[in-house]
Amino acid sequence: MSTTTIGSGRASTASGLDAVLDRANTAQAVVQRFLARAGQPALRISLGLVFVVFGALKFIPGVSPVEGLVSSTWSSLTFGVIDGYAALAITAALEVFVGLTFITGIFLRVGLLALAATFVGIFSPLVFFAGDLFTTAGPTLTAQYILKDVVLVAAAMVVGAVALKRPIGRR
Repeated sequence: MSTTTIGSGRASTASGLDAVLDRANTAQAVVQRFLARAGQPALRISLGLVFVVFGALKFIPGVSPVEGLVSSTWSSLTFGVIDGYAALAITAALEVFVGLTFITGIFLRVGLLALAATFVGIFSPLVFFAGDLFTTAGPTLTAQYILKDVVLVAAAMVVGAVALKRPIGRR
């Protein structure tokens, strides 16, 4: 019979080690099933909360740290037609709507579509205002604020992949 020395310095038979590995694999399978079942809804809801909170801040003048950037971006995207508080209010409403669809799961596909449009606006300053966002010292705090949204895109992709598994149609 073969023996193996384990961490305590004791000798263990192969069958004893196999039993430990079997228990570890069983525990791992339980954790994996829990994560598979709970992870995506947790991601969807937490992403929704982020959008509701950051969107709601834009409704209150002087509260959101990106007010000027939002206004400037809308002005660039609409050739000056929309800027100022109108830009903030539209952005706020869009972000809160997206957040609520993610939190509730109601109209989630519409929310995903709205989120895709939102991401165009979120990343547009990197194109329009690159000179203001990146200095010789590196990205400014505002640029970092925008760049971290890459994680939100990845999270939205996971939520979208699960939401779009169901066929479109009547219940």
